[in-house]
Amino acid sequence: MMNIVVISDIHGDVENLFTYFDKIKELDFDVVVCPGDFTDTNVPRGFTQEDVAKLIIKELKTLKKPIFAVPGNIDPKGIIKILEDEGISIHGKGKIIGDFGFYGYGGAQTPFETSIEPTEEEMKLGLKNSWNEVKNVKYKIQVTHNPPSGTRVDMIQSGLHVGSNVVREFIESNEPLVAISAHIHEARGTDHLKKTFFLNSGRFPEGYFGLINIENGSVKGKILNLIE
Repeated sequence: MMNIVVISDIHGDVENLFTYFDKIKELDFDVVVCPGDFTDTNVPRGFTQEDVAKLIIKELKTLKKPIFAVPGNIDPKGIIKILEDEGISIHGKGKIIGDFGFYGYGGAQTPFETSIEPTEEEMKLGLKNSWNEVKNVKYKIQVTHNPPSGTRVDMIQSGLHVGSNVVREFIESNEPLVAISAHIHEARGTDHLKKTFFLNSGRFPEGYFGLINIENGSVKGKILNLIE
């Protein structure tokens, strides 16, 4: 059995972080997954985005559970090394806990020329490399910042789907048990495609987070709010 807490799109908003984490600690979970956008371009005077990322990761570690993370598109490129140095990166790599393999790739293409925007080829190669490190494990959990296209978890307010075709195609080809994503705040929710359960937990500063339970290959997941 595996219980996963999903915390995404923090965007450097640390104001309520400590209170939220105290509430998260009361839950029964085994792993924390963070699918990116730890920071934002607006930072307090005298700080860098890297400083903010390190502060947030330090607080995440107070949860005292394994953390698996990929960068978001707004995170600085330096966060890739920070995640590696902190031992929590699954950006282009895989990590295994028992029967569960976590793999993924971060960033997302946008019209806004943000910091981490991998090409579709880079995304495809990164997912392939990370998948290869967990492919022999019984249960696979994919983690990307960009959601799969044409699903409930990539839809903006106008109804347009803006997710990644590469992410969707990789899911269709490899059928991981779970696919966790972020990026499109208003598309928080869950969905399914064939055997894969999707979850986009929404914006954590608004109190939203995801909770996924996996037991004997059966998946249950939901979005919760720490404020309500």
